[in-house]
Amino acid sequence: MIRLFAGIALPGEHRQHLTRMQSGLKNARWVAPENLHITLRFIGEVDEDIAQHLCVSLGGITSQPFDLTLKDVGTFGHSPHSVWAGVEDTPCGALSCLQSRVESVLVRVGQQPERRKFSPHVTLARFRKSDHQNRLGAYLQHHNGFVLPPFTVSGFTLFESHLSHHGAHYEPLAEFDFKDPTNPEGQPYR
Repeated sequence: MIRLFAGIALPGEHRQHLTRMQSGLKNARWVAPENLHITLRFIGEVDEDIAQHLCVSLGGITSQPFDLTLKDVGTFGHSPHSVWAGVEDTPCGALSCLQSRVESVLVRVGQQPERRKFSPHVTLARFRKSDHQNRLGAYLQHHNGFVLPPFTVSGFTLFESHLSHHGAHYEPLAEFDFKDPTNPEGQPYR
């Protein structure tokens, strides 16, 4: 069994900027720079033969390249369990359209539909304890108005997630490039 998700890798300069924002919160588990990404769809654990089938099926998704902007910071949960950088998908809505295509393909090949509403973001940190509350307001205020220059999305990636007590490590399994119509099934499955 392997644990998978579909996502968009971030450009190096955007990861570097986000990494510089990763400080100042007690008990935060900061996401490693190489793991910063936008999740399109968490898939979960599947057999390797299903993973190979997913690679082929996801390779049929087409799109024109589009731009995204990382903007704003916020939290998830009433007693916040994570801090994120927001993703602006306006005015074109191309990211939501891509996510819908990924969702549709996954449901067609037998995956359960995603119940949660798509909320594009980049997770910066997760919390185990609630004693970060006293600094969280100051952190959000300090990063109020955060925005990075737009970047072009020209494809997406199927990632394998390796979990350990040191945190997760994400490994690209297949990359699907919108600009390469000669490779509709993405790079070969390993």
